[in-house]
Amino acid sequence: MENTGFDFWMFIAGLGIFLFGMRHLEDSIKALAGKSFKNLLQRFTKRSWKGILTGTAVTAILQSSTMVTLLALAFLGGGMIGLKNAVSIVLGANLGTTFTAWIVATFGFKLDIADFSFPFLAVGILSYLFLDTRPILRNLGGLLVGFGLLFLGLDYMKVAIETVAGQIDLATFSGYGLWAFVLIGVIITALIQSSSAMIVIILSALNADLIDIYQSVAMVIGANIGTTTTLIFISIGGTADTKRLMMAHVIFNVVTGTLMFFFIKPLVYVTYYIFGVEDPLMELVLLNTVLNATGILLFYPFLGFFGRFLKRRFVSATPEGETLYVKNISPKVADVALQALDKEIAEVYRITAEYIKQNFGINERDRNKESRWKKIFASASGLSKKYEKIKRIEDELTTYYAELHKENLTPHEAGQLTAIMMGLRSLIYSAKDIKDVTHNILYMLEAEDPLATKILDNLREVVYHRLEEIQQVLELEEVGEHPPSWVQENEQVYNELISELYNNIKGHSRKGVPISTITNVIKQGISSLDNLCSAIIYWKFRKVTTLDEETLPGVEEKVE
Repeated sequence: MENTGFDFWMFIAGLGIFLFGMRHLEDSIKALAGKSFKNLLQRFTKRSWKGILTGTAVTAILQSSTMVTLLALAFLGGGMIGLKNAVSIVLGANLGTTFTAWIVATFGFKLDIADFSFPFLAVGILSYLFLDTRPILRNLGGLLVGFGLLFLGLDYMKVAIETVAGQIDLATFSGYGLWAFVLIGVIITALIQSSSAMIVIILSALNADLIDIYQSVAMVIGANIGTTTTLIFISIGGTADTKRLMMAHVIFNVVTGTLMFFFIKPLVYVTYYIFGVEDPLMELVLLNTVLNATGILLFYPFLGFFGRFLKRRFVSATPEGETLYVKNISPKVADVALQALDKEIAEVYRITAEYIKQNFGINERDRNKESRWKKIFASASGLSKKYEKIKRIEDELTTYYAELHKENLTPHEAGQLTAIMMGLRSLIYSAKDIKDVTHNILYMLEAEDPLATKILDNLREVVYHRLEEIQQVLELEEVGEHPPSWVQENEQVYNELISELYNNIKGHSRKGVPISTITNVIKQGISSLDNLCSAIIYWKFRKVTTLDEETLPGVEEKVE
């Protein structure tokens, strides 16, 4: 006797194969052009409508709204895009994910999809296995494997559901109304963590006449709401930005789904009678697209207000620490993490340059109305706090470096990371050089010693002009391959200052600033400039040698 029961394992195997095919598809596209898509997301999100279109296009190609949302989150945490534009990418991703349903509805139920998948699998698997030395061809093979598995899994699910179609009576659920189908869609999508797979299940059920078009639309609404659970799980214990983007995703899908639920019948009427769509499968995927597009149209005029509303949420979840960018970004998104590190080093340079200027009294000449002792106390206290801040940033960045270093970095990314961290180390050395003689500089500033004042004025001018030259280089879009000869120039300045000091030593008063103190300030001041210039050469010009890589400090080898 023929077994007409539901083949549970065939259905689950089909679902697993479909999801595995989606993952292969995603990984292969990422390997082929992942960086291009990241650049696209970052570049074309300056305006909200561009963010929506870019989010839609990239999600349609990558077949993963979750990955696009995580990229948007990484860019948001790194300060590369604003919250409003990150939300616009997420809205676009919701629309882009409907592309899978169009592919499945167009090909999956019109052809013998098991036979259709075999050529993809045959060519793809052979390419993936035997073209290991040709990365592009190997990844193209992975792309074909992904498509083949996607359609094969779809065939398994379709056959399993068709086998039992005549034996399942959904009248029980129908008695509760359409909201029961919304709930089914939410629960199943939350369990399988893929709205695309859920849409395929709904299409299979609709194709087998297990559900009608109204019930299938209700389940699609549930699938759109259920897909938010992925980001909800990710946001648990996450940063404030993660929670805000999660809230935006949930609000968009729940509000849009709720509104559309009350207009299911008019929507079906419009697609059937106005658009003339008679195929229930095509009608469903069209309704799915209309549902998300309508939600975007409803939210778009209020994105500014929506962004401000989200910004006020989860303030207490903002990560602690002195860093501005890396604390919001997972090291697993390596290229975005490196961009954030680059911005952090720019901030460390700014603080270090300010610290050096304040030590030498540069730009402080008009602040002489306070009493002398109060100025000295305020300067010493403020300088100490600024140096402590630099050290705290170093601690955070070194720890982040250790985490990022564990990731599977490309040779280029590893070199970039080394250059950035060598630049950080040199900046810390530069600040420490000045910190060691802060009390001597203050002494020379306040002492009425003509020689000490003259030497300090000359050193101050050297520091000022070198910082100006560095700033001009940092403002260039392209710095070129050959760094300026700052280190050699610094050595020449050191010799000139020492010569000037010792040429005037005969007339120096014994009650004045000791020669050893002045010499030490010259030595440490020029050493600080050397380290500052080296930081720029490492960081901006990427001039890192093998020896530099070997001496890069780890978590426990920070500058004292």
